[in-house]
Order: sequence, then structure tokens, then C-alpha cells
Amino acid sequence: MYNSKIAGLGFYVPENVVTNDDLSKVMDTNDEWIQERTGIKERRHVIKGADTTTSMGVKAAQKAIERAGIDKNDIDFIVFATLSPDYYFPGPGVLVQRDLGLKTVGSLDVRNQCSGFVYGISVADQYIKSGMYKNVLVIGSELHSHGLDMTTRGRGVSVIFGDGAGAAVLTREEDTSKGILSTHLHSEGQHAEELSLIAPGMGKRWVTDIIEDADSEDTSYFPYMNGQFVFKNAVVRFSEVIMEGLQKNHLKPEDIDMLIPHQANLRISQFIQKKFGLRDDQVFNNIMKYGNTTAASIPIALTEAWEEGKVNEGDLVVLAAFGSGFTWGSAIIRW
Repeated sequence: MYNSKIAGLGFYVPENVVTNDDLSKVMDTNDEWIQERTGIKERRHVIKGADTTTSMGVKAAQKAIERAGIDKNDIDFIVFATLSPDYYFPGPGVLVQRDLGLKTVGSLDVRNQCSGFVYGISVADQYIKSGMYKNVLVIGSELHSHGLDMTTRGRGVSVIFGDGAGAAVLTREEDTSKGILSTHLHSEGQHAEELSLIAPGMGKRWVTDIIEDADSEDTSYFPYMNGQFVFKNAVVRFSEVIMEGLQKNHLKPEDIDMLIPHQANLRISQFIQKKFGLRDDQVFNNIMKYGNTTAASIPIALTEAWEEGKVNEGDLVVLAAFGSGFTWGSAIIRW
């Protein structure tokens, strides 16, 4: 029997910094309004033609592979989580396989939005525990900026999201008291439309319709979020899934050394921190710098926390996410 462990981490964000003041020049908003509601000060947007969802994922993956101390050809499987693939199909997993120059390993695309990386970690964990694979590359990457309504009409959503990628290499851990101890996944599809992008899609409109009718008032091809409803559900599900993981492993909130929550909204993270009685040094947030990078947010934050020496051997690390679907999940890790 094996556990899996995270052997290498990496992240990449575009150089182009977009501040709240920058956004105020293209929509009716301001720095105070954005920070008060989200905690975000700035985010990264790709420069057109410089990066794609796949290319950012590749750059993050290269760092993770190097830090794992393995050769790229030691990768047995790829899991790529994103809501913003380069193409409608195929997904970016095969593009990463191509661009990294890997042998014909399998690749799986995960479409669980903000929970995508936790879902991807869970999939990789099970593959390794079963003995099917030894080294699995998990990527979360998002390019939001090209698909946002950058007008006053869309400000409630568009000020929140940023671009970036994070990656982890999971490998075998023979000591089953270490590594990923458990993962916990949930969904509640009855609220699917409360945080969604309806078109383009086979059930709504196709790309040609959007091109022909780009100036219409139909906003179904922009992200929609019922902000207050999402917030209320998020704080409940975050709490539940964190406690589920702790109880599964006979642990308590005070045992947490580092909580890495999905960077959806700083106010959600602060609510969870207060509810669990955690100190500032037990929770890592970087939404202030990068905004919500959806599937990339947890691996970016986890990598930064590790780089800053805030995640160390023996620490109990908890990953937790909630997002569109609704989907949510957690991972309990003994580093």
C-alpha cells in the first residue's frame, strides 16, 4: 500500500499587472469598492499572444518537475484542471503532453472550476494509491481575462478574476502516515446556474451565433455569479468539508499548521479562519495579488506558501475549495 505525496510544486503568472485603478479607467468602479468586497488589490492578465492556458500550465509544470527531482519522462499521467481551455476540444491535457515532449502518457481534463485542482489531486492520489501510476502531474491553469465583460455591466464578476497557473507532481510515499491522508469531494447541481457561463454550449448558443450577434444584449457568453448566494453557500460548504477531512483522520482544527483555501474572496477566507479559530500564520492568502485564478488558485498559493517557508516537513496542510457547480472538496496532507 502507498500514499501519495506532493514532491514538487511550481507556478506561473503573467508579468502584466492590472490594478484596481486600471479597472476604474474602463468601468465604473474604484479601489475602495473592490477591496472592501473582495480583498483584491491587483491581478494578472495575459498580454494577447504571449500566453495561453496551456503555455502557462507548461511553465508551472516545468518548475514542479524540476523541484520534484525527476526527469520529465518519469511522468506517468497528466491531470489538467481548467474552465478556460485553449480549445472547445481537445482539452489542454494533451497539449501539455505535446509541449513538454512527453511519451504517450494518458491525460485527463478536469472541469470542476474552482474545485478543479482538489478534484485533480484526488484523482492522482487514487491512481498512485492503487499502484497504477508512480508519478502524476496535476495542473490548474486559467486564462480568464479574454472572456470577461470589461464594462460596468460586468464589473461584479470581472474585477475578481485573474490569469495564472500552478502545478504539482505527486509520487509514491511508502510511509502511510505521511502524504495525502484523504480527499473529500462533493457537488450540488441544483445550483449550477448561480455561478456559470451558459454559452457557448451545445444546449444554448454556438460560436457562430456569438460572432454574428456580438453586440446584442445577450450576456450568456459572459460569466454570471449570484454573489451573495454563492458567498452564503461557500462559507457553509468550506466549513463542512474541512471538518469532514479532519474527523476522517481523527484531527481537530487546532492541529492545522497551514490552511490553503481556494482564493475566491478574502472575506470568505477570513470567515473560515475566524470560525475555526485559526491564527494568521495558519492560513495563507494571496488573492490580494492575483485575484481569483479558479483552478490555479490553490496550487499558486500552496507553492508560494512553500517557497516562503510556511509549509514544512511534518506539517498538517489542508486544501479546501468551493465553486461553480456547485462543487467543493478538501485534501488533508501530512507534509
